[in-house]
Amino acid sequence: MKLFLDFLPLVLFFGTFQYADKHKEWAAAIATSALGFMVSGGVVGTEEAPILLGTMVMSVMTLVQVVVLKLMRQKVHLMLWITFALVLTLGSATVYFHNPDIIKWKPSIAYWALGLSFWISRMVFHKNLLQEMLGAEMVLPPAVWQRLNFAWVAFLGLMGLLNLYVAYTFSTSTWASFKVFGATGLMIAFSVGQVVYLSKYMKPEEEDPPQDKPKESAP
Repeated sequence: MKLFLDFLPLVLFFGTFQYADKHKEWAAAIATSALGFMVSGGVVGTEEAPILLGTMVMSVMTLVQVVVLKLMRQKVHLMLWITFALVLTLGSATVYFHNPDIIKWKPSIAYWALGLSFWISRMVFHKNLLQEMLGAEMVLPPAVWQRLNFAWVAFLGLMGLLNLYVAYTFSTSTWASFKVFGATGLMIAFSVGQVVYLSKYMKPEEEDPPQDKPKESAP
């Protein structure tokens, strides 16, 4: 359920954008009718309509995601709070100014904000956020936790730069595909690499000792 909620806003953003990009006149009419009161000038053009509709769908679904987790009494993780705040602020700015470049910065700012929180927590407060989040599930030497922390800081920093490179080098359609598939694939690959690296520190679970069978009484 949680994995489904995590990816739902992203998938709906991509699906809405792709459909609207192939039906730009329809998308512009719908966006003007639904968002005209929110945008500067009151009219949405055919070029910006797909990204605006995708942004609105993603914003609504991110809000639903937070509400559902709260109703289920589950923890809303730091990355989701960052995403939620950025979707509301940058999403609103994207709609008002009908400028697709604004929402393209959201992934980069989210990556950098999370990476910065990892770095500041370690350097300023002498805490390791990764260890606090995963410490209950695995026991690792302090040096390993520190290497993991800085590996994530470096990876998130590079992901932010890569997102901007794709956003300003390729078309909006290519950027949307990268945002959903490319960035997600890189994140999964990096996480798998982390698991492989940590596998040598994970101890196999001990099997319960076999219980002695009750002795049969002599006839």
